[in-house]
Amino acid sequence: MECSKCGIVAERLPWAQGKHELTTAYMQYLAHWAKKLSWKEVAKSFKTSWEKVFHSVEYVVGWGLSRRDMRGITAIGVDEVQWHKGHKYLTLVYQINSGSTRLLWIGKERTEATFSSFFDMLGEEAVGKLEYVCSDMWKPYLKVIKNRAGHVLHILDRFHIVARMNKALDEVRAQEHRQMKQDGYDPILTKARWLLLKRPENLSDSQETKLKDLLKYNLKSMRAYLLKEEFQQLWHYESPTWAGKFIDRWSTKVMRSKIEPLKREAKTVRRHKELILNWFRAKKLFSSGIVEGLNTKVKLTVRKSYGFRSFKCTEIALFHALGKLPEPKLTHEFY
Repeated sequence: MECSKCGIVAERLPWAQGKHELTTAYMQYLAHWAKKLSWKEVAKSFKTSWEKVFHSVEYVVGWGLSRRDMRGITAIGVDEVQWHKGHKYLTLVYQINSGSTRLLWIGKERTEATFSSFFDMLGEEAVGKLEYVCSDMWKPYLKVIKNRAGHVLHILDRFHIVARMNKALDEVRAQEHRQMKQDGYDPILTKARWLLLKRPENLSDSQETKLKDLLKYNLKSMRAYLLKEEFQQLWHYESPTWAGKFIDRWSTKVMRSKIEPLKREAKTVRRHKELILNWFRAKKLFSSGIVEGLNTKVKLTVRKSYGFRSFKCTEIALFHALGKLPEPKLTHEFY
């Protein structure tokens, strides 16, 4: 290979890439261990620097991203995770097809422009082949999905709905607990927070006993708890029609309860009723439960890294851990 400037002939080395100081085999070896240990621990174990480990992972991820197969994507899930303090979020898009779950794309922040960039990356042809999208109620996500992929069956994440119900219930309990203390009543709601937020089947014997005692009182918190538990019946329906009728009945009951935090959630459920019912229309095949599981791995990856300071490092680490990217073949294998 002849240099265009000085005319010196340089031979291409099959075990090296460009100006990398490390051989491709060694970079892939470090990247392999970087999936199991933190980058700092890999550097310490193999007597190298953190930067060398980073460049090794960067090389493997770059190679994989340029060669990954983007065909056959019909179901995706979108969610956000906080990666730094100060409300700094990442938008993450996953493929959630049966038998194929992986991280597809990472965006900085959780704005409309950010999420819209994913559809730009995917391309019109691939977007046209999408059939299902799972998301939460974050307005920018709802708007972008409607504008960029209006043909898909948009499934609203039931896990976020339940989380919102729990948050509303906890708000009712906290308000009532404070009011009872101010009025001089016995603080019977003390240490009742997790008791009310847990599923009944997960309660300990002592918690079951305390719950039975609390249910004897005509407390707003207990009425809210019963309404919250009643809502769980929704997920047992098979027919979208009957599930929709249940939502109508439940919402009416909540609106008559005069429990403001729960009324707020009932209005939200009514407003997004059709998106919630799409879960039943999809035969319960897709939900963001898969996304939540992947988000847990995202948080573990960031924690294992002892906190990446730059978006680039975070992006590379997450693709390395969750992207299921192809890797270059090596002449020699390390064990």
